[in-house]
This record gives sequence, structure tokens and C-alpha cells, in this order.
Amino acid sequence: MDLNNLPIFGLMNRRMDWLTQRHTVLAQNIANADSPGYGPKDLSKSSFLRMLRPTGPQMTMQATSASHLAPTRRPEEARADKSRDVYEAAPAGNAVVLEEQLMKVSETQGAYRLATNLYRKHVSMLKQALGREQ
Repeated sequence: MDLNNLPIFGLMNRRMDWLTQRHTVLAQNIANADSPGYGPKDLSKSSFLRMLRPTGPQMTMQATSASHLAPTRRPEEARADKSRDVYEAAPAGNAVVLEEQLMKVSETQGAYRLATNLYRKHVSMLKQALGREQ
């Protein structure tokens, strides 16, 4: 049985993939901390949310009565995260702040650990339901 066919496992796999990509970007920022003119990059949380959108046909709400309320906004109109100004820049134009990057790496590591623990717990729950847990 392929666990990715279950929605919760597919979601956790996509989350871990996104966290891995974010960790790669943050590692590149740290590696280029002394490169002149290098600006830090990061994956936005909205890029992960875009990964979760279904690729098939979309279902829309239908009003069956004139008294029904119309939706206030479409999903693609969600507010984007505001970009933050760079705190400091080196005279050579490098804007990588190592402390900030390390905090983001730590945050990413914690989120990845959470996803792997959830994955492990759900597998354990399935094994227990099937009577295979020792």
C-alpha cells in the first residue's frame, strides 16, 4: 500500500519536501555570507500553500437562493506576506545576517521534526489498527 495515496501522508510529504527546499536556500545564504553583493533569499509560506492547491478542476459554491451570501474573496486573492527590509548590509553590499539565517534554519528544523514525528505517529496508528503493532 502506498501511503502517499492517503491525504495526510501526501500532505506531510509535500511539507517535508518544501522544508528541505527551504533549508537548501538558507544553507546557500549562509554559504554566501561573505560574497559581495549577495542578498539573502527565502521561500515564502505562500509558495507552500500554492503547492497544496489542487491541480484538477475547481469546484465553486453555488447559490441556490437569492438570500445566500456571496463569497467575499476568491482563494487566489489571499494576502501575500509583506517583505521585510534588510536589517543591515555590509559595505560590499552583502545583506546576509547570519543570526537571522540560523534562526530560520532552526525554525525549519523544528517544523521538519514535527512533520516526521506526525508521520511516525500516523504509521504507528495504522499498524495498530491493522494489528501489526508489537
